[in-house]
Amino acid sequence: MLILKEVVVKLYRRENYLRKIRGFYHADDIIKVITGVRRCGKSSLMQTISEELRESGVKEENIIYLDLDKRGNKSITTVEALEKRIYELTTAKGLKYLFVDEIQNVKDFEILINGYRTDGDWSIFLTGSNSYLLSGELMTKLTGRYLEFEMFPLSFDEYEDMKAFYNKPVDPNSIQELKNYILGSGFPRTIFLDDTADKRTYVQGVIKEIFEKDIRKRVKIRKKETFELVRQYIINNFGATTSINNICEELKKGGNSISKATISRYIKALVDAKILYVCDRFDMKSKKMLSGEKKYYLSDLGFYYADNTNNEINYGPVLENIVFTYAKSKDCSVSVGRIGKLECDFITRNREQNYAYIQVAYTILASKETEDREYRPLETITDNYPRYVITTDLLFQRRSGISHVNLMDFMKEGNEF
Repeated sequence: MLILKEVVVKLYRRENYLRKIRGFYHADDIIKVITGVRRCGKSSLMQTISEELRESGVKEENIIYLDLDKRGNKSITTVEALEKRIYELTTAKGLKYLFVDEIQNVKDFEILINGYRTDGDWSIFLTGSNSYLLSGELMTKLTGRYLEFEMFPLSFDEYEDMKAFYNKPVDPNSIQELKNYILGSGFPRTIFLDDTADKRTYVQGVIKEIFEKDIRKRVKIRKKETFELVRQYIINNFGATTSINNICEELKKGGNSISKATISRYIKALVDAKILYVCDRFDMKSKKMLSGEKKYYLSDLGFYYADNTNNEINYGPVLENIVFTYAKSKDCSVSVGRIGKLECDFITRNREQNYAYIQVAYTILASKETEDREYRPLETITDNYPRYVITTDLLFQRRSGISHVNLMDFMKEGNEF
């Protein structure tokens, strides 16, 4: 349940993630780890899973739920304290379901959690906020014994669906509602905030929380001002092809001399905190990743608009960001494709190892030149994998067997690449 102003609210169920985990609800040999940027909905997802277990007939005493950020649990910072608390709550026999929220609060938790997994009769679910703690340490200590399920803030289809679920008005004009989503953020809590300024204040709070809890405690930052310069630069240039060398030179032009090593370390901190995602460039002729230049996308566009007070939307990188995070939420790997001198916005590879090629634009109906620019890279691809031009257009072009689709409809229909 979600509690807002002391009122218990029924949880919105994020089916895109639940369907990935359901097959492992009763698995006592695999630890289920839910990761994602802070406030993206991990705790609510775990609560939803516990609800579904109850609805399926699992008894209350077989479900043990610990939120380590909750008042009363703040003192649980050692494996001894965690084990003692779990022992106090364990009254049932048979398969028990252990949920621990914000597990990284406990030092060396991996040893204890793996002990419960080894004992059997424990189906374990964990959440944590960054990949440095979870993907890094768990990969070393629990190799082959856990599965990571990565969450993102609300995609546009979830945003509309969640608004309808909580009886919030949804603009019938899909373009206007897309603008509302872009400017207001996809963090679930912002659904309950009606004013855009309030939404941005909330996201600014999330940024501060991430810095204090996920970055400053883990990364040696001598000058916060320097870190902020790098953070603002990389966020303000999301979706642009760049490199550490370019960033270093651009900051130097502004009178800020920051070493490449420091810039690289700060960007890694932002990636580990899941604010940023790296999109490598892939050469389709050599079939190799290209070193150096990359693109960076945001886990949520709110990270950009919280720092920028104007409402101007640069649809190029913004729509790319929406498609990128949507594809990632569908478990696709994503890269930028280079085809000779041309560039394909995205090459995706799904769970079945099938590829798709994607161009993203606000519209291709403005001119023949615009249409040609988006179609030409896809027309040079000769394999039989799907090719998409994704726009906000309501009228569609038919050309070279390439699928021209509407972004909002594509997502609302739950399509995958």
